[in-house]
Amino acid sequence: MKKALIGGLVGGIILFMWQFLSWSMLNIHSSQQAYTPKQDQILDCLKSAGIAEGEYFLPNVSPDLPSDQHQEQMQKFMGKPWAQVSYHNSMNMNMGMNMFRGFIINFLSVFLLCYLFLSDKQLDFKKVFSGSLIVGLISYMTIPYLNSIWFEGDTIPDLIDAVVQWGICGLFLAWYLPSKK
Repeated sequence: MKKALIGGLVGGIILFMWQFLSWSMLNIHSSQQAYTPKQDQILDCLKSAGIAEGEYFLPNVSPDLPSDQHQEQMQKFMGKPWAQVSYHNSMNMNMGMNMFRGFIINFLSVFLLCYLFLSDKQLDFKKVFSGSLIVGLISYMTIPYLNSIWFEGDTIPDLIDAVVQWGICGLFLAWYLPSKK
């Protein structure tokens, strides 16, 4: 258990540091948060529309529309503009709590991976390193990439994150976890 806790702590720090670099200094995710000089107009329009905080897919079919009319309504949207909107009434940048929660998730993710690895009595460098990369690729394919299939997003930054952060973490875990003879 001690190895899993230490592996989770150090691995969590590795993931956290990569995420900091990726989203800030390296700005790998700039394509996922593009600037538009029309932002004030767009935000004013959303605010004046009086929508509730939430996530929206536009255009969409009213939930009040009978189900037998959904397909017909969707056909009307084909070839027209569409958007995904995450709308909030006010910007809140509670960086301290967000960073704390992010680190806890990173720690738990690596801790759980260590827990799985440590059940293998034949653990070696190759198994741990390749297993860590596989976890990164699975996490990329099942969330960001799968969403991009439906919503046409740019997931190359997420792929870079998955490979680099789990690769670096995997190198540490591959050095640390196997029993030294």
